[in-house]
Formats: sequence, structure tokens, C-alpha cells
Amino acid sequence: MNLLLNVAWFIFGGFALAIGYVFFGILACLLIVTIPAGIASFRMASYALAPFGRSVVQPVSGSGGLSTISNVIWFVIAGVWLAIGHVTTAALQAVTIIGIPLAVANVKMIPVTCFPFGKEIVSSDRIPYGYEPMVKL
Repeated sequence: MNLLLNVAWFIFGGFALAIGYVFFGILACLLIVTIPAGIASFRMASYALAPFGRSVVQPVSGSGGLSTISNVIWFVIAGVWLAIGHVTTAALQAVTIIGIPLAVANVKMIPVTCFPFGKEIVSSDRIPYGYEPMVKL
């Protein structure tokens, strides 16, 4: 089922979303200071290509002050624009009955799109002990 959903996702919006993440990743890698944001963006591009069967987790203890500062900067520079892309894609997908699960997945990805630092993307069946799932598709 995950394969079928991932194929539909890729065709009906996943590829376009991944291009957006790659664009912001390349933009972030232009400066040495923002390379961690570029790496996070590339990681999210991989997740945007095939999100079903994968989960976003974060350590129960939290990830620290540097992740918070990085998330705020990311949100202002790229997160809000990528979130708008997810909302737009979700609205277009929700027009059809078949697209409704894809639209729901799009909406579930918005918190991670806005604040990617301090989170990991893992296989849904291999969530490490001590981690709590944030988004499970």
C-alpha cells in the first residue's frame, strides 16, 4: 500500500515539492554558515519524494537551543514558503476522492517543513527507543 501511495504522491505533487526543497537547499549551501540548513532541506526533499512508510521523530529530551535558533531562521527564510507550497498542493489534491489521503499527508508534513532541525526521518517500523513519532505516514 505504501508503494502505491508513494507513486501517487510522486506524480501528484511530491516531485514539485521536492524541487522546492532542493532549490532552498542549494540556496542555503551558498554560504558556509547556512550549510546545515541546506542539509536539512535535502533531507526533507528525500522525505517529500516518498513520505509513506516513513516517520519524523525527535528525541524525547529535546534537541537544544541551537536547533531552536536554526528553526526560527529556517522558518523565516524558507519554511513559510515551503509550507505555502504544501497547503497549495494539499488543496489541489483534496479536490478528488483519491487525492484526499495525499492532501492529509501534505498537511501532516507542514510542522516538519517549518521546523526541521532536531528531527530525524526514519522508517515507520523502526522508530528508535526513546524517540516519539511526530509525523507518521
